[in-house]
Amino acid sequence: MPFRRAVVTGGAGFIGANLVTRLVDDGVSVLVVDDLSSGTLARLAEARSSGRLTFHQLDVRNPALRDVVRDAAPDVVFHLAAQIDVRRSVTDPVFDAEVNVAGLVNVLDAARLAEVERVVFASSGGARFGAIEPIPTPETASPEPESPYGVAKLIADEYLAYYRRAHGLDYLSLGFSNVYGPGQDPLGEAGVVAIFIDAMLTGRTPTIYGDGSQTRDFVFVEDVTDALVRGARIGGGRYLNIGTGVETSVLALYRMLQAATGASGEPVFAAPRPGEQARSCLDATEAAKHLGWEAWTPIEEGLARTVDWFRRR
Repeated sequence: MPFRRAVVTGGAGFIGANLVTRLVDDGVSVLVVDDLSSGTLARLAEARSSGRLTFHQLDVRNPALRDVVRDAAPDVVFHLAAQIDVRRSVTDPVFDAEVNVAGLVNVLDAARLAEVERVVFASSGGARFGAIEPIPTPETASPEPESPYGVAKLIADEYLAYYRRAHGLDYLSLGFSNVYGPGQDPLGEAGVVAIFIDAMLTGRTPTIYGDGSQTRDFVFVEDVTDALVRGARIGGGRYLNIGTGVETSVLALYRMLQAATGASGEPVFAAPRPGEQARSCLDATEAAKHLGWEAWTPIEEGLARTVDWFRRR
């Protein structure tokens, strides 16, 4: 499906702003909806200069979203707005559900009323599945989320499927592994890569929660935005993993970033944080089949480009 108009919720966030930049570069007219609780307009400065971007400050739970989406008349809605802090979901599950479940339903209903053809949803593969075998985890594994955040992502797929059955609203749900890259906020967006780089470049000692053996699947943000764009064109009413299929321990990540930044010294170790799993890695074979997608960027290249962005910032 070719598309020329899009709405991006959470478009002033890390992944959202990277997606918006890709879309306007592709000639798409974009409406960003963001409440700016964590996103920033500075991230959209380059995209705004294109003349193809408009912005509306609004919480996705607000009923006014329906009129905003209708007036934009988009071909596709990218839903990236979310409460993304796993730890906050543990301490305040009600708020997490309000944003990540009720907010999603409001977006879906807005899309239905505006007769949008397709919604592309940003899920979280690691949180959705939990620490289960096999690793890398395929879509066929039985999910066992270990946090309210993960539960909300699992519930989201049921709502997406319902709206497709009941209203003909096509969707694609993309479960990201740990996304990193230029533009990530080391203070507010819970990205360990950004947190470590910021600390190392400013002479501070990073903290590792746990013993550092916990693993993650680190995927570069440009590869993720490519998956989102492909998902908007293809759809298909299903969930797909978006990751590299490669496990990297937090301690190994620390060593790679030491080499990239020139930092020295050992990390500080602290107690593990509640709701965080020991291992997470996604099998993205189905994304290759359905979307023709793969993670193109090796972690060494992605980390080097991210460090360079932080140095220039």
